[in-house]
Amino acid sequence: MENRVKCNNLKSKCSRFTAPQEAQAKGIYPYYKPIESEQGTVVKINGKDVLMFGSNSYLGLANDSRLKEAAIEAIKKYGTSCSGSRFLNGTLDIHVALEKKLAQLVGKEAAVCFSTGFQVNLGVVSALCGRNDFLLLDRLDHASIIEGSRLSFAKVCKYNHNDMGSLELRLKQCDPESVKLIVTDGVFSMEGDIVDLPRMVALAERYNADIMIDDAHALGVLGRQGRGTADYFGLTDQVGLIMGTFSKSFGSLGGFIAADFDTINYLKHNARSLIFSASMPPANVAAVSKAIDIMLSEPERIQHLWKVSNYARREFKERGFDIGRSETPIIPLFVRDSEKAFWLCNRLFGDGVFVTPVIAPAVPEDDVLIRFALMATHTFEQVDEAIDKITKAFQQAKIIE
Repeated sequence: MENRVKCNNLKSKCSRFTAPQEAQAKGIYPYYKPIESEQGTVVKINGKDVLMFGSNSYLGLANDSRLKEAAIEAIKKYGTSCSGSRFLNGTLDIHVALEKKLAQLVGKEAAVCFSTGFQVNLGVVSALCGRNDFLLLDRLDHASIIEGSRLSFAKVCKYNHNDMGSLELRLKQCDPESVKLIVTDGVFSMEGDIVDLPRMVALAERYNADIMIDDAHALGVLGRQGRGTADYFGLTDQVGLIMGTFSKSFGSLGGFIAADFDTINYLKHNARSLIFSASMPPANVAAVSKAIDIMLSEPERIQHLWKVSNYARREFKERGFDIGRSETPIIPLFVRDSEKAFWLCNRLFGDGVFVTPVIAPAVPEDDVLIRFALMATHTFEQVDEAIDKITKAFQQAKIIE
């Protein structure tokens, strides 16, 4: 018989992906840096203290001693795992209590918690819309929303970023009698701008559509006491579903969706990423609950977050940076070149500043940026130090003068 050489097609496919190795060879690979300390405004990497401006811990609670104590007490009482899904044996009394607290926080009748924020969008978006329905998505919606839409049998219509004229054109193309769900970020996670919710609500009412807001980056930042985008605009009753995560402002892990009783009941029995995933561990639940209490009782945290954020945006603008339409603690520093973005992050890390590059497909190819994110625990001195070093690096890269 003729000898045949076995060809492992999967291994061959994976071995052709060499972009990380190429960046490593150039000394500019920016990912998977092991942090050796808690997530504060200063972290330790490779034994070196670095200013952290790449974290989503907007309220600075990820290393708060009160959250740690709450998590420890929950472990003592409930153990380290629920060892099952919420649907079966994984519902604790503290899950139920947290869901009531979340619903009240965002002004809805009910809520249900998922293991991660990604799983919320994956399960909710895929479960709510069927074959004859329509999903209308902002082109810059988070990847979890996009993945949820791919699992849905609904017709997916994307509109231009935060462009309500583009959204209206898409709504006109939908069957008037079908379910139409508009899904949008409240605060866009890379660009730092806020959805034009008043105009979106007006369109939803005109075309009989529903709205779901992903408030992952808005809770703890926008609205009264950090209640989110809908509260910020005074439009909570006009937004059907509000989603949030616990890994940003709330210093934990997990996510939730809040809506009316009927919608939450439907999701609890149809969202596959809820039914077939392990439940949030007790420590995470307790930490979230304590974080909400702190947020509501310490309004000075959000006030300071906005002071340092407004200051940083003003400084970047005055120094000639392109920061797009940022209105929040998320400030994009547009580079528009992936290799330059990698080089800048590596250079800044060497100077003691941790920032993150954002490249395609997270953003369009010509919108490559460095993401500068602020926390309520940052000081003005830390912000000044970081901006000075970033300015020098961008000047060296000939991005600004």
